[in-house]
Amino acid sequence: MASSDVCADCVPSSNQQPTYNPTDPSTFVAPRSSAPRSVIIEFCNRCRWLHRATWTSTELFLTFEPPVLQSITIVPLNSDDAVGRFRIWLTVNEDAPPILVWDRKVEGQFPELKHLKQRIRDHIQPERTLGHSDK
Repeated sequence: MASSDVCADCVPSSNQQPTYNPTDPSTFVAPRSSAPRSVIIEFCNRCRWLHRATWTSTELFLTFEPPVLQSITIVPLNSDDAVGRFRIWLTVNEDAPPILVWDRKVEGQFPELKHLKQRIRDHIQPERTLGHSDK
């Protein structure tokens, strides 16, 4: 399955209209996290992207060890409005809304870890170098 493809089981029924625009980040609703400096990875479970989500979370924890990142939550979604979803949200502090760091539909692809790490770093440790990931 190509990264921009959606599995056949995930196509919403024709009589149901999504309440948001899947390519307009301003219409996305972020899940809530209780911890500052936390990441939430939302993905379409019917597309079988659990392994990609867990691999992404592992790579983020290897780069941003606690306490830099305090938690990573993986959220499998099975609803019609989550068709083909792979989103990564970052909560920098408790008082601010989560920041959309990556959306597969908006970006047109899954995140390359190099770019994802750079985006997260820019929000939580802008002075930090990522070594070979910055080249």
